Amino acid sequence: MNKNSTAQDIALIAVFAAIIIALGIVSIPVGAAGVPIVLQNAAVILAGLALGGRRGFFTAAIFLLVGLALPVLAGGRTVISALGGPTVGYLGGYLVSALVAGLIAYRAPFRNKRATIGVLILAGYVGLFFQYLCGVFGLMWRSGMTFGAAWAAQVPFFLPDAGKVALIIFIAYAVHQAFPDLRRR
Repeated sequence: MNKNSTAQDIALIAVFAAIIIALGIVSIPVGAAGVPIVLQNAAVILAGLALGGRRGFFTAAIFLLVGLALPVLAGGRTVISALGGPTVGYLGGYLVSALVAGLIAYRAPFRNKRATIGVLILAGYVGLFFQYLCGVFGLMWRSGMTFGAAWAAQVPFFLPDAGKVALIIFIAYAVHQAFPDLRRR
């Protein structure tokens, strides 16, 4: 790996982390568990879809590290404040979802439009599943919910999150069409 490639990777990671942070402005409270509807969860998956597993993971990690000191989470919270609350599992889910979505997405045959979109769809929704799964374990740990009750608490988020992921799939596809060199590094 050359210095130019490393610098480009750092720049891409920083830009996507900044996008995730900027989307923290949007937060819609819903449900009794205290978990809001946010855009950051979709942006984390977008980082994985657009940048791949490794760079997507580092993007989520940088976002969370910045959040240790600054209020970058939806609702103006820091990661430190979220560690003690019911959303702690989703923070771990951000790391896992970016990694998994990126690893799957970069298996797409980018010369075939339908196959690529199919793989991106699979990657996006598998990434979202891992956010939910990690969130369930966080709810069980911090809110004392049963596994079933924690999954039931996710229901209000299914439709909005499915819509957000559908949108980011097409954004990721457009990014790869506009910047085909992203996959080569």
